[in-house]
Amino acid sequence: MLCVDRIEGRYAVCYEDKKKTDIPLSDIIGNVREGDILIKSGSRYSIDRKAAESRKQEMLRKQNSLWSEDSD
Repeated sequence: MLCVDRIEGRYAVCYEDKKKTDIPLSDIIGNVREGDILIKSGSRYSIDRKAAESRKQEMLRKQNSLWSEDSD
């Protein structure tokens, strides 16, 4: 699963595990943004917004669990 970390110029800077990959924006179908998850389809990439939203919710859940532990 490739996660878009940031957009730099004409590239989406993505990470999968700890491996960095720069993907040309022209190879991505749709308007990509930070936090999106990309799936390779042939020679291009599509955006999986559902997976991105799931990942975001999981990160928020983990973040909130850290804060609630600090308040004890």
